[in-house]
Amino acid sequence: MALLSLYWSLDGILILSTLMVAAYLYMTRKFNHWPKRGITQLAPTPFVGNFMDCLLSRKSGSLFVKDVYDCGESFPLLGFYVFDKPYLLVRDPELVKYVLVKDFDYFPDKYATADEKDDRFGYANVVLMKNPGWKSLRPKLTPAFTPGKLKKMFDIMLVAADDLGKHLDSLHLEGDGKVVEFKDICANFTTDMIGGTAFGLKLGSLENPKAPFREYGRKIFHSSFHRNMESLIISFSPQLAKYLKPKFFGEKATNFLRSVFWDVIEQRVACGQKRNDLIDVLIEIRKTYKSDENLKDYNFDGDDLLAQAAILFAAGFETSSTTMSFTLHELAVNPDVQKMLRAEIQDALEKTDGKITYDMITTLPYLDMVLFETLRKYPSVPNLNRVTLADYKVPNSDLVIEKGTPIFISIMGLHYDSRYFPNPEKYDPLRFTEEAKSTRPNFAYLPFGAGPRICLGMRLGLMQSKLGVVQILKDYEISPCEKTKIPIILDPKGIITTALGGVHLNIRKTTAAV
Repeated sequence: MALLSLYWSLDGILILSTLMVAAYLYMTRKFNHWPKRGITQLAPTPFVGNFMDCLLSRKSGSLFVKDVYDCGESFPLLGFYVFDKPYLLVRDPELVKYVLVKDFDYFPDKYATADEKDDRFGYANVVLMKNPGWKSLRPKLTPAFTPGKLKKMFDIMLVAADDLGKHLDSLHLEGDGKVVEFKDICANFTTDMIGGTAFGLKLGSLENPKAPFREYGRKIFHSSFHRNMESLIISFSPQLAKYLKPKFFGEKATNFLRSVFWDVIEQRVACGQKRNDLIDVLIEIRKTYKSDENLKDYNFDGDDLLAQAAILFAAGFETSSTTMSFTLHELAVNPDVQKMLRAEIQDALEKTDGKITYDMITTLPYLDMVLFETLRKYPSVPNLNRVTLADYKVPNSDLVIEKGTPIFISIMGLHYDSRYFPNPEKYDPLRFTEEAKSTRPNFAYLPFGAGPRICLGMRLGLMQSKLGVVQILKDYEISPCEKTKIPIILDPKGIITTALGGVHLNIRKTTAAV
């Protein structure tokens, strides 16, 4: 005789059915969280919530959040679920301002996090780190990115720009030119530039695309199921990080960066050389703060220190290179914009005897508008996340958001909202004239975030992209080719916004180069 009936097989069915019902009830117990609070939500699916497409790698995390935004119509807030956990999407620019700036003390930390013990490179870098470490570290890194420091770095940046020019010359692009994959070339260029300006290293990625830094840089942002899952866990389900052990930079890249950056720091200390770059800043931080008893979660030595070098390297080359390559794609398919921008560049070069200078690069208004429009259509980091540190009453409403609630903001959703950017699929730099900007909410455009946690390397990233675009357009013309995807397709497994299959364009030397 069986436990519950006359047959063991029937017992098995009964027990399995009971467990399935119990699991179903447990995983759906929170699915009325937002309606109970008067907030519209997306209809969740048992066990996965609204997250199925991400789990199957049909959508990147960024496109998932944008799709949530698009489902919200005119709602200022929209609820959704990752597995069984309630998340809140903030759609209204005025409420975005409260989260990022006005009520920042309620939202100082990001929801995303890596494992505190197994991935210090992910947990302790300035992008993801929590308070009080972030509040202590951020002001120490900021001086490395002032306009004055950027101007001092410019001669080093020009070396990388010259190398880019030499590389293009070596391709013999006269006549009809050649088809080139620009995403990789741009990443080689920005890798060399960030290596020189931030770390005092000559990386040689343009000369040798398989140079170690470039190879491990590729591994960090490699489009694969494994890297996508690591990114999704850290960004959307960080509570699983201690069990699944994802690595923010990937395991191989983490080991490489740890070894190389520690050698660079030790060599700099040993020789006593000062370059006023990020390595000097990190050495000073280690000297001043490594024994700070007020910072219980951060040591600012070892991996906690090297994490800052790693995040600047990774973000510094990849975001600038994607901005460059997307800009070149749009210039190729919008020849009138390319013609107008080249004319501005050539006029400026005539005044400097053909030399690219810091003042010349920073006084090209149409170039600014072109890059701003690229960052509207293709924001490198397409969403922001925060977590409430205490119960928070939403202004002008009765809604109280409980402590620990994940808050998401879709930058890409805002950038494609026709209320703020009419005909959003169109590439139109004139959206960023002073007159046009004055007609829309300030917090409808957030390519670098906003508030105290705004992107630390914003100025450096823009300068890298500007310099690369100017270096190419002053001598070359770009146009679509058979391999050019129009419209461009975004990689569903991409960790940041990136083009699926690269950016292929035809490039040829102009006959009237300056």
